[in-house]
Amino acid sequence: MKNRPGKPGEEKEVIYSSQHWRLLKQLRARAIELMKLLRRYSLNPIVHGSIVRGDITPQSDIDIVLPYNVPSFIVEEALEAAGIKVLYKEIVQATPLSAVKVYIHLSERETVSFPLTKLSLREREFYTFGGESTLEELLKDIRKPGVNKRLMLVKPTLKGHVEYSIIGRESEVARILGISIDTVNERKKMLLKRSAVGRTGLYMKVEIPSIQPLETVIRKLISSGRLKLTNN
Repeated sequence: MKNRPGKPGEEKEVIYSSQHWRLLKQLRARAIELMKLLRRYSLNPIVHGSIVRGDITPQSDIDIVLPYNVPSFIVEEALEAAGIKVLYKEIVQATPLSAVKVYIHLSERETVSFPLTKLSLREREFYTFGGESTLEELLKDIRKPGVNKRLMLVKPTLKGHVEYSIIGRESEVARILGISIDTVNERKKMLLKRSAVGRTGLYMKVEIPSIQPLETVIRKLISSGRLKLTNN
């Protein structure tokens, strides 16, 4: 299995090929482009995942996140003004106690997301766990450490990266990433479960056509009682 967790004690160095560096540069350039478009509307996005760490593949996603409450119409207006086409949108809530999030899919591998309710500490640290960067850090070509889906901590080097299993090294990983040990343990538990039984269902997932305004759908969901924009 591609995402089978690394074994405790597993550690290796990965040297990137010239092709890998070119692809990484292309993905980061696209992320910079999207983040600059959002900045024009006084929005402060981050990007997270493999393009932050460097361990990308041709299937890597570009995940742009606004990690704070923002009116949905502002994000839609920013994308529309820039001529960015939207594939489709989703409103997602993982559990009844989770933050409600909006995902705007620009393509199969490009997403802009933001919460409609305040993120908990662990929800916010989720992005840091996987590696997160600001626009300024991308512009400076900075790569940062984070944990991939195999529960391997990826630490960038000049030639590529080194990686090792976080199992048994949770406190060290929390210290390196600057997040709580509780977040590390929670993510480890979830990814181990996902590896064993596959993805679990979501409490709520509403897919929205690209032409339908988010605000309209949100109001309908609230009036029907399906959606409550209150923090627990």
